Amino acid sequence: MEILFVSTELAPFVKVGGLADVAAALPKALRGLGHKVTIVAPRFPEFEASGLMVARRLTPIPIELGGKAYQVTVYDGRLPSQVDLVLIDVPGMYDRGGVYGKGNEDYEDNALRFALLSRAAVELAKARALAGTPYDVIHCNDWPAALVPVYKKEATVAVPALAATRTILTVHNVAHQGVFPRDVVPTLGLGWEHFTIEGLEFYGKANILKLGIVTADAVTTVSPTYAREIATTQGHGLEGVLAARGATLVGITNGVDNAVWNPATDAALAARFDAEDAANKTRCRGALQRELGLPLDTAAPIVLSVGRLVAQKGTDLVVAAIPRILRASDAQIIVCGDGDEAFAVSLGEAAKKSDGRAVFVRAASEQVVHRAFAAADLVLVPSRFEPCGLVQLYAHRYGALPVARATGGLLDTVVDCDAKLETGTGFLFQEDTADALLGAAERGIAAHASARWPQLVRRVMRLDRGWERPARQYEQLYRAASR
Repeated sequence: MEILFVSTELAPFVKVGGLADVAAALPKALRGLGHKVTIVAPRFPEFEASGLMVARRLTPIPIELGGKAYQVTVYDGRLPSQVDLVLIDVPGMYDRGGVYGKGNEDYEDNALRFALLSRAAVELAKARALAGTPYDVIHCNDWPAALVPVYKKEATVAVPALAATRTILTVHNVAHQGVFPRDVVPTLGLGWEHFTIEGLEFYGKANILKLGIVTADAVTTVSPTYAREIATTQGHGLEGVLAARGATLVGITNGVDNAVWNPATDAALAARFDAEDAANKTRCRGALQRELGLPLDTAAPIVLSVGRLVAQKGTDLVVAAIPRILRASDAQIIVCGDGDEAFAVSLGEAAKKSDGRAVFVRAASEQVVHRAFAAADLVLVPSRFEPCGLVQLYAHRYGALPVARATGGLLDTVVDCDAKLETGTGFLFQEDTADALLGAAERGIAAHASARWPQLVRRVMRLDRGWERPARQYEQLYRAASR
């Protein structure tokens, strides 16, 4: 099959959240299954700043939106994974700091910026259809690409061959919907017939994700539990719209790119290890303790928190739990992340009061994050909601046990350990409170002192967290949608 994959993020070049990792790994896995995948993304400065070579097409794509003409310049490249890459550029749209905005503020013209991305993707698909070689699938990701199914449907009127191309929309986080004032509708190049309760309209505003959900041939999200949650209680106002999709709303759990997240080959680590011989994890621990200025202690459990500093991720729970974990145990704590300034200040203060046993690494590099996973024994994942989560998967890969809230993809990928540590792959808790997080963390710290701990580490490191199985599920979905 030929697949056009539309995304605003792509690791390691442009990364805000887990979408970047998925956009890099899933197309690579699909290529490994024999499919031809082309990623379409905005031409953010980070691509060429990283040294990626792209070639500019001589002929731009003319696009008209809301009565205004735009010239879209197209750049072609190829990723190290051998997946093709197409970058689209419009002067003034993508050459700014930040993917979606600056600081905590989104850009006011995001609707237009990403409408242009969606229209450009459809123009690429239209050209292929006119040439007699249509794409089988356009796989769109999140609200910035959610207008693709709409534009594609309208383009099919003039280019009937485009009907052979099906559209799949993946919702990575339904909390981000692309909601704008209603007067944005003409700017998007859409008629007012779309502004209905069955379409774009959402409490008097325009909801781009909603229109994509009702128009795409199939809708996916990133874990089975999250699919059920967003269609019932956690859809952020779109529960009914998602429930109406019925069997065409599918949850497929994300995987891990084993070429990137592999302690047996990871060049960022002081020493390599694997499930069958994890002895060098101790060397990784000592190297990171020296690097971050923590006490050199081979016995103290290292508790790690990695991720965006936002309420969704339960950062406030981590802040509240740090002094209590330190008082109740001999653990050392490492927090890596960036985001809300108030959380960053609180974490910095908690580290200062820890007598050197806790450290906050703001905006940690990817290399430091890899080393932190390799050194960690427990990884805190106290999300209030979590579509899939990758942190717990990386933890398993590097022999650390997640301490996770039982929600979304965390519930699909972490099994609560029993008292004897004979079953389970982590430590779950139910309530989104510091007390509940502390209780699960204390269970994990007690387990770390058990003689069964090495067997538990071996068990989680042996888990199959790769992308091949999810990629095959997407493959089946593509084929079903194309019938």
